[in-house]
Amino acid sequence: MKHRYLPMTESDKKQMLDAIGVGSIDELFSDIPEKVRFDRQYDLKPALSETDLLKELSALAGQNADSNSHASFLGAGVYDHYKPVIVDHVISRSEFYTAYTPYQPEFSQGELQAIFEFQSMICELTGMDIANSSMYDGGTSLAEAGMLAAGHTRRKKLLISEAVHPEYRDVVKTYALGQSIDVEEIPLKDGQTDYDALRSMIDGDTAGVMVQYPNFFGQIENIQEAADIAHENKSLFIVSSNPLALAVLTPPGKLGADITVGDAQPFGIPEAFGGPHCGYFAVTKKLMRKVPGRLVGETNDEEGRRGYVLTLQAREQHIRRDKATSNICSNQALNALAASVAMSALGKQGVREMALQNISKTQYAIRAFKEAGYEVVFGGPSFNEFVVKCNEPVADLNRRLLDAGIIGGYHLGLTYPELEGHMLIAVTEQRTKEEIDALVQEMEAIHA
Repeated sequence: MKHRYLPMTESDKKQMLDAIGVGSIDELFSDIPEKVRFDRQYDLKPALSETDLLKELSALAGQNADSNSHASFLGAGVYDHYKPVIVDHVISRSEFYTAYTPYQPEFSQGELQAIFEFQSMICELTGMDIANSSMYDGGTSLAEAGMLAAGHTRRKKLLISEAVHPEYRDVVKTYALGQSIDVEEIPLKDGQTDYDALRSMIDGDTAGVMVQYPNFFGQIENIQEAADIAHENKSLFIVSSNPLALAVLTPPGKLGADITVGDAQPFGIPEAFGGPHCGYFAVTKKLMRKVPGRLVGETNDEEGRRGYVLTLQAREQHIRRDKATSNICSNQALNALAASVAMSALGKQGVREMALQNISKTQYAIRAFKEAGYEVVFGGPSFNEFVVKCNEPVADLNRRLLDAGIIGGYHLGLTYPELEGHMLIAVTEQRTKEEIDALVQEMEAIHA
């Protein structure tokens, strides 16, 4: 019989006790004073058979509302996107899902090539010169970019737009605290970064300027202007970007970005109730020796055969904390592989078509809300997301939408007090016209 775990029978216990010459469990623990021993029953349900346990856990899991059972309009950094079925087939192969880290290239050529392909695709999307093998998620990628900027410029201040994901900003501040780096937030103007405010805030101690493209509200910012302001001050320009949007937008690398980061979750990685996901990190060539994490390079062996190795950085760099560019020495290789497989399966045209559908369906939803009498704030070009002013408290509205089989948008009042009563709605290629119409109709019916 195959077991998902090793059972412990009374016979097994007796055999082990006999092997060490002990008569009972009590005798085994006799050196522990009785007064400190646990002398009551655990407050646990009675043990179930495997079959009954699976039924109970399945019933509990069935109480979750997710994008498989509901039409989801919740984004805010994690999105319901199409995932080609081949993704799970490839990442379920044992040579990939059991691999930890490819320190020995002679045994890890498949893993190393997979990471190399991920790096190459990220460079093509972002327009940057080099990308690492991946980071934990988009937030840590952005924080590491800030630390790189501070170390490279030897300056102690970061300017980050309030239009950057709130959780990403929190991660940056946490990293900066330990490095005694000041983080100042650039205010908003009509849902975008206020570049006039940026000009007044930047100074000779500013290591980097950080913006998001598209930003947290789905607005597509003029990042070229931000790049010019940063570079006039000899600061690094850092962009956090949704990689799917880069299939149709001008890549940050062509608009002056020194570092481009983000989360590869839109490509083949499930929402998974918030993670784990896969951060990407790409830079210009001048910064390649200061990149955190790992990089995989392609080379030829002594016999002229193509091969892959970890390059530029040694593992020991991350062990000697005082000399490290970063103390992250791991990566999200399995999720990076999922992203690579998804992008390969879709192809260049498929990724572009997926991005275009996000734009067209978002525009359809915006028109539908406006026709229903809702105010759609921030009127600039948008990708994937937009902001609606609601006529009901957003938390109440979302509870009632859930009863109708719809996962509503993000309550912006949670992180932007000035936007209390506003909802951030995400519309991906997964949403149908009927689902969008149903969302608008349900919100109208609740208001009525």
